[in-house]
Amino acid sequence: MKKLALILPLFALAACGQEAAETPAPAETVAAPEPVESLAAPDQAYFTEKYAEQCPDAEPVNTAVCRRAGMGSPDVLCEFGLGEDEYLRNKATLTAGDGDWTFANPEQVCVG
Repeated sequence: MKKLALILPLFALAACGQEAAETPAPAETVAAPEPVESLAAPDQAYFTEKYAEQCPDAEPVNTAVCRRAGMGSPDVLCEFGLGEDEYLRNKATLTAGDGDWTFANPEQVCVG
C-alpha cells in the first residue's frame, strides 16, 4: 500500500506533462485609421483679425486665448479682452468651416 501511495503522485505528474500546449490564435491586425486633416486652433493674431472683420465698430482685441472645445469637436472656444482690458472677460465660439474658422454665433459676438 505504501508503494502505491508513492507511485500514484508520479503518474499524476507524468500525466500533466503529456498534454500538448494550445497554440495561441493569431492576433488580427487592424489597420490604423487615416489621420484627419484639421485646422489648428487659432492664435491671438488670427482671432484679433477675425473679430475686427466681424465687429468693425468694437474696441480692438487686447488679449485672446483659444482652445479646442473637446476631442473631435469642430469648435474652438476663445476668451478675450477688449481695448485696455487685459482680462479674458468675453467669450466667442469659432467653428471649422471650409478650410477656415467662422463664428458659430455671429449675432452674439459683438454684443457686450
